[in-house]
Amino acid sequence: MLTIDTRSVAHDSPTAHVRQTLPLWIHAFLAALTGLALRLFLVLHFPAEADDAVIYEELARNWANAHIYGLTRGLTRAGNVVPSDMRVPGYPAFLAVLYQSIGRGQGAIMLAQAGVDLVTCFLVAWLASRLVPDGPQRRRVWLAALWLAATCPFVANYAAVPLTEVLATFLTAAALIPLAGGCTAIGNSLTEGSILPGKSFTGGLLAGLGTLVRPETPLLLISLAAVLTVRWRRPEHWGKLARAGAIAGFGMLLPLLPWGARNWETLHEAQFLAPRYATMAGEYAPRGFYAWTATWLVRYREVYLVPWKIDSETVPISDLPSSAFDSPEERARTAALMDRYNETVTMTPEIDGEFREIARERTARHPLRTYLYVPLERAATLWLTPRVDLLPFSGHLWPLRQQWRRDPVDVTVTIFLGALNFFYIGLVAVGVWRFLRHQGAEWIPLRPGVWLLIAFVLVRTAFFTTVETPEPRYVLECFPAMLALGALAWNTGRASDPRGIRAARGGS
Repeated sequence: MLTIDTRSVAHDSPTAHVRQTLPLWIHAFLAALTGLALRLFLVLHFPAEADDAVIYEELARNWANAHIYGLTRGLTRAGNVVPSDMRVPGYPAFLAVLYQSIGRGQGAIMLAQAGVDLVTCFLVAWLASRLVPDGPQRRRVWLAALWLAATCPFVANYAAVPLTEVLATFLTAAALIPLAGGCTAIGNSLTEGSILPGKSFTGGLLAGLGTLVRPETPLLLISLAAVLTVRWRRPEHWGKLARAGAIAGFGMLLPLLPWGARNWETLHEAQFLAPRYATMAGEYAPRGFYAWTATWLVRYREVYLVPWKIDSETVPISDLPSSAFDSPEERARTAALMDRYNETVTMTPEIDGEFREIARERTARHPLRTYLYVPLERAATLWLTPRVDLLPFSGHLWPLRQQWRRDPVDVTVTIFLGALNFFYIGLVAVGVWRFLRHQGAEWIPLRPGVWLLIAFVLVRTAFFTTVETPEPRYVLECFPAMLALGALAWNTGRASDPRGIRAARGGS
């Protein structure tokens, strides 16, 4: 529960008495109204389409109509629905419920997602408030997080398209609240034994529900494991570590059991998540080709030019950047493979195997490129983009004068959104720095919760640098953690005396 001591606010600044004239609920109402207006604006003016949305909607329709979770794609007899585990069922279930309750129009889906995303804003505020002690600073951080989340356009934009991001971000924020609360409990020897198990189970359960929407959601528990392993690294604490891990893992497994049982019964496979390459049963996954792109593909536009064309369009060798070749001989070899692919527009196992061999040779020549430089550049792609994927803007700035002459509105929006993205990243740095400056006894137990959010951002980013298509939307689920950390920039708490610090450290 959020508790605020408004009596001490008057000591913080000369204008504190003005701030007290507005109750917290009015601030919250104004932020919610602003957030709702932003989301309705995006839904009404920038509705979007996506290839994945077609898949999710088909799964939902077949589930609602034929009571089969499956697709009609690639069948010899049209009209039959074949069971599939191509996507986890959480988001199609969300759509199916909407179909049965408020209709099947795109507008109904978008409005429902706008409402879910608005609730996420309050979850972000709650999460941020858990990172500071009780007192006036908690009120400031709560309000800052709420306004940051309500006015952030990057997740709100996805309310305007039937994709998983809004629901996944909601469940991520919900899971982080108990997990961060559990981490703060380990700083207090009087509570860690009784509070942490319950919070671990709740966080694990919510992470399990999130896994039914996005299969990489268990990264939350990997981040928790990293923080707890550092905190309980000594052998005498390994029992606590094992217990917390087992409880969180059990909580996550519970929602996945029905999905796993269905896959075992229907598809005769032990699958609790989804296929690594989102393939239907019997479809070939070009792992060798993806291993080759992992040695050079770093930009989002390259995803459109190469991986997303496989098995549907030709790929001209001219579309490949110079970084895809180490020599003229390698370019000629790759061109010959592309010509063979383009003849049938099919990535056969033979062609795929030859791409795998090129990938092996390139990695042997420059291992740091494959395992360090390319992932770092992909991380930059994930985080340092203007995020205009769903908007009718190109996102291109260079050459600047030429782009400005062509479309000044496009350039202006791109620069604004790019600057806003950098603003959020900078705000996180300021918030974490301000938090870590405080050395008061009341702040020390809260640090593991902050480190959990930092670990989650780093772990999720590192994971998606290994995925064949580095799409910036994959890190949107980090924004609840990012905005909560950024809200700490409004924290103005004061350190306690050194004796309290030593006492807290001795008891942790």
